[in-house]
Amino acid sequence: MANYTVADIQALRERTGAGMLDVKKALDEADGNIDAAVDILRVKGLKGVTKREGRSASEGMVLASIEDGGAGQIGTLIELNSETDFVAKNEKFLALADAVLAAAVAAKADSAEAALAATIDGKSVAEYIAENAGTLGEKIVLRRVARVEAPVVAEYMHRTNKDLPAQVGVLVGADKAAGSVARDIAMHIAAFSPLYLTRDDVPADVVENERRVAEETAKGEGKPEAALPKIVEGRVTGFFKENTLVDQSFAKDPKTTVGKVIENTGGEVSSFVRFRVGA
Repeated sequence: MANYTVADIQALRERTGAGMLDVKKALDEADGNIDAAVDILRVKGLKGVTKREGRSASEGMVLASIEDGGAGQIGTLIELNSETDFVAKNEKFLALADAVLAAAVAAKADSAEAALAATIDGKSVAEYIAENAGTLGEKIVLRRVARVEAPVVAEYMHRTNKDLPAQVGVLVGADKAAGSVARDIAMHIAAFSPLYLTRDDVPADVVENERRVAEETAKGEGKPEAALPKIVEGRVTGFFKENTLVDQSFAKDPKTTVGKVIENTGGEVSSFVRFRVGA
């Protein structure tokens, strides 16, 4: 029998997050050498990744960082997915998210691909995630990474379940004047999920498709031909009010729009990003 103690088993479990049986097998194989057992578990964890590839990772968390830099502030937002909410609140998963975010910030990553190519402790983020997936026993995916730069960057993180980490995250980029309302706007975005900042940001093909659908719907409802242009414009305007940030009714005061709230500061909001886990 290999030379190791109950304390060695516990230490290895805490170090790797692996199960009792896996830890004992690794210690047996490593003849009681804890460092060698860690390597054995890592290898087995990496092998296990292929078995997890086909499984769905739709739980997890969002996490953000805001730092001073450049012409103001830089915000980074990540979405890290797991298969179950049980793992999403696991301390090792939370620590993994912190490490991945730090690596993304250091690498100035603005996409998941760029973040995965960054490094943690001499390994790529992709390798580091794979190793942790092995110890956590679930498929772990860095789904999205975004970067916002502006004179002021505000964040809002929302927990849809008090027992889980944040599952909705928003970053808003603004100038200093509009920075006074940037967090309120971030909260609004979390609740009302606009797709675009202004009407000018909506792709032309999207607008054209909305016009087509509005016209076909109106015809199907038997509306008079002469009334179609006005009806179509009204429905396209409704689309803008629902999907563009500045046209939405402000969450804190539905009698005004987000655009008016920004306008009253004398400043402007330049960008935003919103992640919802699994959406």
